[in-house]
Amino acid sequence: MQHTSRQYLERVELFKQDTLLKSLRGIQHGVERESLRIKADGGIAKTDHHLALGSALTHRFITTDFSESLLEFITQPEPFTKTTLAQLTDIHKYTVQNIGNERIWPLSMPCYINGDEDIRLANYGTSNVGKMKHLYRQGLKNRYGSMMQTISGVHFNFSFATDMWEAFLPQVCKQAVNQDNISASYFHLIRNYRRFCWILPYLFGASPTMCQSFLGDKKTNLDLQQFGKGSVYLPHATSLRMSDLGYTNSAQSGLQICYNQIDSYIETLRQAIHTPSPLYQKFNGKLDGKFQQLNSNVLQIENELYSPIRPKQPAISLEKPSDALIERGVSYIEVRVLDVNPFSPVGISEQQMRFLDVFLLYCLLKPSEAFDWDAYSVTEQNLNRVVTQGRDPELTLMHEGKAIRLRELGNQLMQEMQATAELLDSANDCSLYSEALAKEHQCINQPELTLSGQMVDSLFGSSEPQDNGEFGLALAEKYRQHFMTRDYQVYSETFFQQQREQSLSLQRQIESEDAYDFDVFMQQNFPENA
Repeated sequence: MQHTSRQYLERVELFKQDTLLKSLRGIQHGVERESLRIKADGGIAKTDHHLALGSALTHRFITTDFSESLLEFITQPEPFTKTTLAQLTDIHKYTVQNIGNERIWPLSMPCYINGDEDIRLANYGTSNVGKMKHLYRQGLKNRYGSMMQTISGVHFNFSFATDMWEAFLPQVCKQAVNQDNISASYFHLIRNYRRFCWILPYLFGASPTMCQSFLGDKKTNLDLQQFGKGSVYLPHATSLRMSDLGYTNSAQSGLQICYNQIDSYIETLRQAIHTPSPLYQKFNGKLDGKFQQLNSNVLQIENELYSPIRPKQPAISLEKPSDALIERGVSYIEVRVLDVNPFSPVGISEQQMRFLDVFLLYCLLKPSEAFDWDAYSVTEQNLNRVVTQGRDPELTLMHEGKAIRLRELGNQLMQEMQATAELLDSANDCSLYSEALAKEHQCINQPELTLSGQMVDSLFGSSEPQDNGEFGLALAEKYRQHFMTRDYQVYSETFFQQQREQSLSLQRQIESEDAYDFDVFMQQNFPENA
């Protein structure tokens, strides 16, 4: 790490110029928070997506993910973290007010679920697009099982402003200002993110425990220990969500996605979605008159790739994400390693968001060599070690060809990021970024201060361990009362009612405009399965 410090600090110095410094005020954020709807007794809700929330197919703020009960809340891009949190709070408030006696589960790993039969696939209506989204989820169920798809996370969307690129590319990179160079800079950031993103589940992983019902008859090499009425945990784990039990699924471990540049990324991603899988061939065609998956390829569609970060470009209807990237380049990046923060009513805190700003700017400014496969594999190994052993004080990671203790590497990383935090402080005329960095830096030397450490302390801090389900249900009720009693901050009840009506109207319009049936749609879009 030391040999790149000089180049990094030179870039930091360039950013102190007025134009570049001011451009940092335009950093845009967005949050996508997933959460299960649960019954008052803590079991998964089996009800339909509530009509009062609008159409899951077309609503801008409230939709569903894998199942009818797995809500997803989406905020619009916004430069001020306080506003993003206020938007997210308003969405939660409206939802809680309109789901009857149900609650929002506050943990990443799911509540008590009796089995796959308790998990209803999300329904998006009768349009071909809606049926395609439902069928994609049927394919996920067949491939991975429904239980894995009940895990919740928080996605953090991040982008730099146009005026930042207009100053950064010519002044810092000595490059022309164009979309190709902007995309290349985002991939520069992504490569460093992959190198150092182990620090995010270390700090913000919040799933060292889970309900035993999640395991079912699943085999695991993890030495899980039982506690409470029906809970298990891994003593030094930070994020079981990110382990082989969750979305870092071993079924995709052989994929070699290249993050060196946009062309190689798209080429390797498309290879995965066009490569037939003998394992999934058995689900092709129809069973009892119904399709079982979109196709039998390694990935049905690009979104099936469980990556800790994605380069993104907003897509129009039915446009593939890779086509959007080819046509218009990278617009923002999506951080996907965050567990739901159980100590925040909305699943993420302002301190976390400020730290992420510091970290992602650091990833842009730090030199970023291209990956070969061995170097990339090291980043995967480091991430996997942290999610299962992160709070072990003796844990070592690989860095520059050597094993180094996490604590030592983390301290080096935090010290280097101080310069980036000070840039953001200067740009925003505050000290909040340095304060966020300092608080997270404490966690490197005191693992009990991490979110996973706090969660373990909450469960095991008394003489009698508290069951994971009891802990989650108590928080769910606490946050339900929190949202019911607070006022709207950005939006209003009338606003959400209008969004509901608009979304339902748009769904009806989409359904009325279909010119052919779903079999023809499949023949046109997924001919290998039709």
